[in-house]
Amino acid sequence: MKKQNIFLRRFLAISMSAVLLGLSVTGCGSEKTPSDTTQETQQTTPETAASDPTQNTVSNEVPAYPLPTAAEDAGIYIEPIPDISDDFIRGMDVSSILAEEKSGVKYYNTAGEEQDVFQTMAEAGINYARIRVWNDPYDENGNGYGGGNNDVATAIELGKRATQYGMKVCIDFHYSDFWADPKKQMVPKAWEGMSMADKSNALYEFTKDSLTQLLDAGVNVCMVQVGNETNNGMAGETIIPNIAQLMNAGSKAVREVSESYGKDIKVALHYTNAHDFDGLDSLMYKLASFQVDYDIFALSYYPYWHGTFENLQRVMANIQDKYGKETLVAETAYCYTLEDSDGFGNSVGEGDLLDAYGATVQSQAVALRDVCATANEAGALGVFYWEGAWIAVGSSNNSSIWEANGSGWASSYSAGYDPDDAGKYYGGCSWDNQALFDPHGMPLESLNTFKWLKYGTNAEPAIDMVVSPSVTCNIGAELALPETVSVVYNNRSLNKEMPVEWYEEQVLNIDTTKAGTHEIWGRILDENAASDNPTEVCCTISVEMLNYVVNPSFEESDTTMWSVTYEGDKNPTDYQEKGPDAHTGNYSFHFWSESDMDFAIEQQFTDLEPGTYSLKAFFQGGDIDSSAQMELYAVVNGEEQTAAFTAQGYANWQEPTLSNLTVTDGTLTIGVRIKCGAKGWGTVDDFTLNKVD
Repeated sequence: MKKQNIFLRRFLAISMSAVLLGLSVTGCGSEKTPSDTTQETQQTTPETAASDPTQNTVSNEVPAYPLPTAAEDAGIYIEPIPDISDDFIRGMDVSSILAEEKSGVKYYNTAGEEQDVFQTMAEAGINYARIRVWNDPYDENGNGYGGGNNDVATAIELGKRATQYGMKVCIDFHYSDFWADPKKQMVPKAWEGMSMADKSNALYEFTKDSLTQLLDAGVNVCMVQVGNETNNGMAGETIIPNIAQLMNAGSKAVREVSESYGKDIKVALHYTNAHDFDGLDSLMYKLASFQVDYDIFALSYYPYWHGTFENLQRVMANIQDKYGKETLVAETAYCYTLEDSDGFGNSVGEGDLLDAYGATVQSQAVALRDVCATANEAGALGVFYWEGAWIAVGSSNNSSIWEANGSGWASSYSAGYDPDDAGKYYGGCSWDNQALFDPHGMPLESLNTFKWLKYGTNAEPAIDMVVSPSVTCNIGAELALPETVSVVYNNRSLNKEMPVEWYEEQVLNIDTTKAGTHEIWGRILDENAASDNPTEVCCTISVEMLNYVVNPSFEESDTTMWSVTYEGDKNPTDYQEKGPDAHTGNYSFHFWSESDMDFAIEQQFTDLEPGTYSLKAFFQGGDIDSSAQMELYAVVNGEEQTAAFTAQGYANWQEPTLSNLTVTDGTLTIGVRIKCGAKGWGTVDDFTLNKVD
């Protein structure tokens, strides 16, 4: 009888939400027709709800926002993805919206009319909302930590609005009182000092209670993240047995609530570092070893941080094929401008731009489309854009508003909980230049990328950006500027090289007799070249001492320019990836053997400019006696010059140098040869060949 009373109370709560929001009964699967839901609602009574918890699922009766059935005319060009499903998750993290609105932000539709941002997103094709949840993001006086102040109550309010406009909802539990990511996974204040058993039970109860509140409020929760970017821990735990125990506690809570409500709620785990294939495979193996219960392996993938699309597909294929889990891009974004609209620095700037995309609305849309195409081709469930509505509050520093309403990434009140990060660097929005709305709340055309994925758009050909070239000039040499530049169009299939004319007065001002960095401008020689508004491009010129050695530090995977010879049956050398053993970078030329060694590594040049050159390299090693023969050498004009060096121990780098190498016919051979006893070891790195005269 007690269980029936619980179900009755839940039914009454749902019924009241339905009256207020216009909700009717359905689930996370395929949508029922209006006639189906009407009939079902008429048949539902408190008595049947009490005996059948499947009657307690909810969804919307809302206006339909159908996806296009053909290419639409637009101001930006989107290449179609013909095989993408209408069910593909076209999602967005909406966690900051409530704090934004409390801070005075207003959102508009494409016609410039103020409108609920959730309706604007639904009209743009967004079908899933992602909402983070922190346990207690407030100090002892009730002051919010910022970042949206995303407690359960905030998630409920956001989730109800998303549900009202037909979106499914993903709840992202951080299991922390503030930001959880690979750098920090701080335990909630209320769980500090708990044993693993007590913490696991607390996490289970928090998950179950929060999810129950959300469903009772009418939120159409269809996915739950058990943790956020948990590569290195969760809720203060850092070893895999404890993390697995916590994950299973959260998953158990989701499974139980899902069953009691008759809803198919997916359990997702969330990781980042999508570029690290081996690291993620190791994590997957550990999750399987500890029998962690989940459905989806979700990844953060920001193209400027996390490697190539090809590697992302490889990672997702491995997760699906080897471990049998579904995949999802839980976070992605790209900038549409380099401007900072609130006086608080942006997370992404000019140095993060990729060659394929500029800081434009068109490029932002193409980047989002390309992430979706990659995920779709890999068989992933879909993509969530991170915080596309998180824009600046006002046009300058508005710390009092950030503090009061939590619309900045962190407030000063967070210092008591997170003194080493948020407490030092609190402030406004660092994401405004990656939003899908402009600083005034108007939707950018890139927001509509979601609805245009399948059929694309019709748009007049237009230049999106010109790739700014960089030129390096040797000190004292004649400056050679590129004759063409790469022009990128809205339709990338139209990209081409075009001639450029550099402004002569700027070129003449460059002094190549001394080191320095310069910028000059030119104009593309197209139909607009003679107009008052030509397409211009900037070239960065670095005047410096050039290193003519190819792959001098062995950081590039292609080592074919180096020739290695050795005596005996076994090569004692390799290109080693080990940062502490390298002079710079992560790679170096390494040797060790259980037997005596006699080897050389060299590189040949055939087209050097006549002149005088200087050569040097770096060496560190040990367990090599004084009878060893080790030398840097150069063969020029048929004669060999050498510089001997010795082993002085680990990280005690020696710098053998050869000066006055006079090249007359363009040919030169450089190298290092070593002859030493068994078990000697060392690394060679950073060859440098400069033209000094």
